[in-house]
Amino acid sequence: MNTEETTLDKIRTRPRFKMFTDLTKEEYAENLKKYLSEHKDEFSGNINKEIATICVETPNDNYWKPRLALRIETEDEKTAVLGVFGPSSAVWTFFMFLYFMFSILWMVFFSMYYVEKQINSNDFPWALTASFIMLALIALTYAAARFGQHKGKDEMLKLRRFAEESTLHFEKTDD
Repeated sequence: MNTEETTLDKIRTRPRFKMFTDLTKEEYAENLKKYLSEHKDEFSGNINKEIATICVETPNDNYWKPRLALRIETEDEKTAVLGVFGPSSAVWTFFMFLYFMFSILWMVFFSMYYVEKQINSNDFPWALTASFIMLALIALTYAAARFGQHKGKDEMLKLRRFAEESTLHFEKTDD
């Protein structure tokens, strides 16, 4: 199979893939464990017959350290491997919480400003300033995420190579 990086891969925060194999869940997990043990100086992870999490071994860890999460399922009597590249779920959840919180606060403060202008009141003179601060915090959160992605780019490439080398030769072809 020919794999290539598309523009969509470059802009997605958590790129995904899906493949089918003729191996059973147990056989695929055993082959993944074997591949991981052969490359234990470069990768670490936890593997069972349904879920695998792979990390790149590095001397320093940053907050956006990428991981490869593989979920092994059975679909229509075939084994499906679903993969997601991205940071740990705790980091991902934290960033989504920040986006959500700052967005809601922006809407609240902007609504306060708008209503104040509509009723010709001066009860909340700080509302417009607060809404701009929320926009700045959203931009800072985005910048922090992009910076983390940039710092983890080499690790992402290694994880992509791991995914390709450990899974593609087991992929089912429709010949």
